[in-house]
Amino acid sequence: MEETGEVGVLTRRELAHCKHWPRAFSNERKDFRYYELVEDTLQSEFEYRYFVIKDASGSVRAVQPFFIFDQDLLVGIGPAIGPSIALIRRFFPRFMRMRTLMIGCVAGEGHLDGPDDVWHPDRAGLFADAVVKHARHLGAKLVVMKEFLAHHRATLACFMERGFARVPSMPMTGVSIDYASFEDYMKRALNSATRTKLRRKFRAAANSAPIEMTVVGDITPLIDEVYPLYLNVYHRSKLHFEKLTKAYFCGLGTRMADKVRFFVWRQNGRIVAFTACMIQGEVFYPEYIGLDYTVALDLHLYHYAYRDMVSWAITHGCKELRSSALNYDPKLHFRHRLLPLDLYVRHTSSILNLPLKRLLPLLEPTRQDKTLLKFANYHELWGTQSVAREPGRRADRVDAMLWRATAGSERDIR
Repeated sequence: MEETGEVGVLTRRELAHCKHWPRAFSNERKDFRYYELVEDTLQSEFEYRYFVIKDASGSVRAVQPFFIFDQDLLVGIGPAIGPSIALIRRFFPRFMRMRTLMIGCVAGEGHLDGPDDVWHPDRAGLFADAVVKHARHLGAKLVVMKEFLAHHRATLACFMERGFARVPSMPMTGVSIDYASFEDYMKRALNSATRTKLRRKFRAAANSAPIEMTVVGDITPLIDEVYPLYLNVYHRSKLHFEKLTKAYFCGLGTRMADKVRFFVWRQNGRIVAFTACMIQGEVFYPEYIGLDYTVALDLHLYHYAYRDMVSWAITHGCKELRSSALNYDPKLHFRHRLLPLDLYVRHTSSILNLPLKRLLPLLEPTRQDKTLLKFANYHELWGTQSVAREPGRRADRVDAMLWRATAGSERDIR
């Protein structure tokens, strides 16, 4: 983008005429098709728009999706003051709620579209200025770059120079699965206490009626059976992100069949668990899980599913597993490392932005999850070192520091 270029806003209908759009995010697992799917299936509370970054000739060089909604600024606050907040909102329903423009993806982490020269610091700074201006025009009080991976920090440093504050969001996690088999992974990556507990859990499942796994590309024929299992997990979570729909899961398989696999586990013919997963190069991404809690805890289905997915991924040439946020305790024992996700936040009022920047560290969600402190690279949630690599690149072994930090832990995997 030249300095004489511009940043515009398009609707989905207008974007259909943009020649760049079918190439957007082509190096990511969630390419332009995914953003279309999200807009088509998760509509209730979001207004979707798209920033287009043009060069001096008027050609579109990059597209950055965004959405507008009412953000609850207290979503990451601790439960201790929850009743007090609820009482205040009985009289002031919009207390600490703000119309927000979020750049990124409703259901997933954010990425920067386009070639590197588009995101040269000077040009990225022009984009930062433009989004604040557009936010004011659209009536948004808050601008957020939502959950961008740590390897974007150098590029997005110019946002902080323009009044944005960077705070951590709930991180993804990753682990090398460059092993001959799941058994090899357990022997070489996990400590003896964890191996013993896992084998005990697998024996408990083996002593019950047989559990059979199938892998499908389209979940549509099974959606009425698996969707309640997804809701089971969703409603048990203390932190709620986007609530997915049946149409989302069905569209995920039909629109992105080259990157999506659904794993389904049955016992006595009844589906007791399923996962929605994506693949990009040599990286395997378990995205969402659903469980039948009438049997899930007794059969240790989370661990059973993890073993089966890792085994399948290894067999199909994957070298790294990257998991979505939350449920960090078992991932700690499985020797995952944290993959930081950053929020860049700014109030559109320069005056109100000053107290907001001081308040944000008290509102960010990671401070409520004490398990994160036990990861050896926890400091990277706030630090500058990038731990996330581009999909398709070979992952390093889990570093020895993480092994030492968690070896010998006797706490059970929940």
